[in-house]
Amino acid sequence: MKKQKVGILHPGMMGICVAASVQNSGHTVCWASEGRSRQTQERAEKFNLCDCDTLAALCETCTVIVSVCPPHAAEEVAEQVLAHAFKGLYLDVNAISPQRAIRIGNAMREAGAIFVDGGIIGEPAWERGKTWLYLSGEKAQEAASYCSAGPLETCVVGETVGKASSLKMCYAAYTKGTTALLCAILATAEVLGVRGELETQWSRDWANFGEQAGERVRKVTAKAWRFAGEMTEIAATFREAGMPGAFHTAAEMIYRRIAGFKDAPAIPSLEEVLDTLTHSSEEG
Repeated sequence: MKKQKVGILHPGMMGICVAASVQNSGHTVCWASEGRSRQTQERAEKFNLCDCDTLAALCETCTVIVSVCPPHAAEEVAEQVLAHAFKGLYLDVNAISPQRAIRIGNAMREAGAIFVDGGIIGEPAWERGKTWLYLSGEKAQEAASYCSAGPLETCVVGETVGKASSLKMCYAAYTKGTTALLCAILATAEVLGVRGELETQWSRDWANFGEQAGERVRKVTAKAWRFAGEMTEIAATFREAGMPGAFHTAAEMIYRRIAGFKDAPAIPSLEEVLDTLTHSSEEG
């Protein structure tokens, strides 16, 4: 394939993983530094991303743009790109509901751009076989070629926009949804004075699960601010499929209660997390 200039919006922890795969596949990766944090700038410089300064310049320079942002911002980012008359291939890999992906895709097509739906399953990866990018849409195979050399693995799941996002939503509904449930269970057990006994019984039934549950709750705090929005998308996905969305709406509330740990210098203790959960009035 001919070498292309691919824009990344934005090179956060996951975005830079996508950027590395694009670079490994022989393409130039660009970004727009305007309004971005110093931390993001340092990350982009470390991986030698080409700085176009502004979004307008990025849209003019690149034939492909990849959107990697928090779920709540996905449509706004797409609208900003369309405002600069982008006509290339737009790959949205955000954790959004299939109906939101379809809306963005329709807007892109109406404006003359090509849209590919994507969903990433896994943590930011630096070795193959760890994290997968699922793609759907008429040009999904072309989009996959931009990440062909890894470390991000790719899999085309069809030509229908929304299918990749559907898979992502169903997968995260379990992995991140159950972690939110563990947060609520442990906080409730703490309030009722039975957390120690609960952890002991868990570990009788499943080896070390009492300890593992607490570690999951502690470690999720750094990303809770982002997962809250993802729970909103999952709830909408469930409702569209005729299933109740209330479970993941509650999960969103749980994650919002601990979203303040985002920039904590270290992983908080379980006691700190449970205290925050039980004394917060945040209801989403």
